[in-house]
Amino acid sequence: MKTDVHRPTVSGGIKNPANSLRNYTLLDFLRQVVSRLPLRQSLHAVDFRCCSPGSARKCTHKSTSVGQQTIQCAPAESSGSIRRPMNAKNKSPERAFDSSAFLPFERASIPAFTRVRALTFLSLLMLNGCAGVPKDYPRSPSSALPDYASTAIGAYLAKAAASHPDQSGFAMLGDGRRAMTSRIAMSDLAEKTLDLQYFIWDEDATGQILAERLVRAADRGVRVRVLLDDLNLKGHRDAVIVALDAHPNIEVRLFNPFANRSWKLMGFLTDFSRVNHRMHNKLFVMDNAVAIVGGRNIGNHYFDVHQVVNFRDMDVVAGGPVVREASSVFDHFWNGPWAVPITALVKQPATVDDLRVATQTVLERLAKEPHPYPVDGDVANLKSELGNLLQRFIWAPGHMIFDDPNEIKEYGRTVTMTEGFYRRIDRVESELLIEVPYFVVRDRGLAAVDGMRARGVHVRVLTNSLASNDVLAAHAGHAAKRKQLVAAGVELYELRSDPAVEKESFRLSGSSRSSLHCKAFVFDRKDVFIGSLNLDPRSGDINTEAGLYVESPELAAQVITHMDDGVLPQNSYRVLLDADNHLYWVTETDGKAERFDHDPNSTLWQRIKSRIIQMLPVRDQI
Repeated sequence: MKTDVHRPTVSGGIKNPANSLRNYTLLDFLRQVVSRLPLRQSLHAVDFRCCSPGSARKCTHKSTSVGQQTIQCAPAESSGSIRRPMNAKNKSPERAFDSSAFLPFERASIPAFTRVRALTFLSLLMLNGCAGVPKDYPRSPSSALPDYASTAIGAYLAKAAASHPDQSGFAMLGDGRRAMTSRIAMSDLAEKTLDLQYFIWDEDATGQILAERLVRAADRGVRVRVLLDDLNLKGHRDAVIVALDAHPNIEVRLFNPFANRSWKLMGFLTDFSRVNHRMHNKLFVMDNAVAIVGGRNIGNHYFDVHQVVNFRDMDVVAGGPVVREASSVFDHFWNGPWAVPITALVKQPATVDDLRVATQTVLERLAKEPHPYPVDGDVANLKSELGNLLQRFIWAPGHMIFDDPNEIKEYGRTVTMTEGFYRRIDRVESELLIEVPYFVVRDRGLAAVDGMRARGVHVRVLTNSLASNDVLAAHAGHAAKRKQLVAAGVELYELRSDPAVEKESFRLSGSSRSSLHCKAFVFDRKDVFIGSLNLDPRSGDINTEAGLYVESPELAAQVITHMDDGVLPQNSYRVLLDADNHLYWVTETDGKAERFDHDPNSTLWQRIKSRIIQMLPVRDQI
């Protein structure tokens, strides 16, 4: 792949999306509501500007009387706050719309008690908004193991890489069992370091198994660094992660954390322009020698062991020089201002005793819960499992590509992945194959499709159906452009969710439903991207993403085999247009063809909700 894909040049800067709802919070709306209330003059004296998220103004430290109540604001210090988009003419923050047009009442119609309650609620939001993520806390930089060839597996791969100059080794992890056991093997065989970076870490059986394996590794003296996005950590899950951090050889940091640990909704209300940006990366590195990169988070859904819904997903295990690139990505996130030690965010850090109690509880729980994988296999068996993968390596040129979170402050959005993707499809000559769970095409994407059609490029896409999609808003965004995509010649498929779909898995229940979570792209049957990137505005502009780009027709053929299975008539619905320009869906069950004239296997209420979401001005947030 050309270097311009993972080292983009942005000429003249990237403009923010026109829709600036992501910088307009409920707090802004409430301020305008209260400013219109017919209150006494003493109430108007309250300075509501001090806590404006993203504002250049600081808190004024002045006390203002509101009846018998005194409100005091603390200094507004927000770690890693994101600049608002500025109007080019007057450099003032842009507004997506004038909220006054949406006020549903007149001043005189508001009872005094209601006015006081509104003001009290707003005041509480102000006080919370002034409190930010702590900035004064101990932290020390660290980096990946420099002597990556000093371990057994590191030495083995260093010798293999010497026979393949400027190349790295890659093997696809398509099924959940191998993806799970590979992570367990890496945890058990690590000699010096383990680095893990994930968007989601569930506290189900899979999450507990891997957490307990990390504790075992740390007990052997392995340094463990865990970087998690803070969006999905809450309640008991927060406490478990804090306990993990109590081990002297384990450190946990949270990406772009919420100041309010118990009610994260408050962060979205008062600090939306910052907390809206999340880290969607998925990375697992052992001894700076072996890495797993792809679409899987940590949880039962991702490894085919959930009893209700399992994800069709994909990872790549890699060795060689590309692993040093992956470690550099981890170090960049870990040592940057966006990553905060979890001990700086909790009131009471856990102790080693707390960790041992939590570990024993996990072991007792796992003993009672069945699990289909040989997670307690001895080191010899695990080494054989990992060794089989290493022996199947395809050696080829490859690079780690990622969004730098600093792009958000510089350009108002993430840039690298999106711009690199568009530059690459501009060079596609004959075929583009896409498999992503969230496929929300905007005008730029439609223009790119038209450009490929003009060049005679075949475009095939597999994404989620309404029934299989775990995010209704994402399906609504996809549905809004389906007709245009099919009319433009895109061969569009949507995954079936019903248990009748035949899948190679080792899940506990044979009746679980399917959902698509794989993010894979094949360009002209010779280059492959596998990672965390969805084709939707949230991946394109808001979250950070990462993945591997590999220039290998051999690996591409393996990925295509996986993708071809997904679009078989018994596994998915083909979306087509009839003579009257209406969409319809075709599939096959027990060898018999079926046709649907609306989203298959969905309820009327699901379709109504999807239509309602399509009418809302939230497309750039999906």
